[in-house]
Amino acid sequence: QVQLVESGGGLVQAGGSLRLSCAASGRIPYAMAWVRQAPGKEREFVAAIVWNGDNTSYAEFAKGRFTISRENVKNTVHLQMNSLKPEDTAVYHCAADETRRTTPSTRWYQYASWGQGTQVTVSS
Repeated sequence: QVQLVESGGGLVQAGGSLRLSCAASGRIPYAMAWVRQAPGKEREFVAAIVWNGDNTSYAEFAKGRFTISRENVKNTVHLQMNSLKPEDTAVYHCAADETRRTTPSTRWYQYASWGQGTQVTVSS
């Protein structure tokens, strides 16, 4: 299994930016993703990246505002979030998929390993 620890959440005003990080240990996954969950709502896929290569996937709401990247040397994946909106408020989880696929999955339930999450709050 893959162990994941997120960091970088916090409180930011609308229009601001935050950078989330996820440190991975254990087995090397095929892909890693960010998935968020707002209060009273279901989990929602945000973005994903393969561990070896440049393949990425983004949710429609994330395109143009969020960027997922990785640092293989540090076994870390980042999520740069710009132009944040109050509706981006949620707990953001890092997740890992060890199954090799054609592209990184946008289905959050296909990710088997999860971190505890980090809170992102965007004030209006």
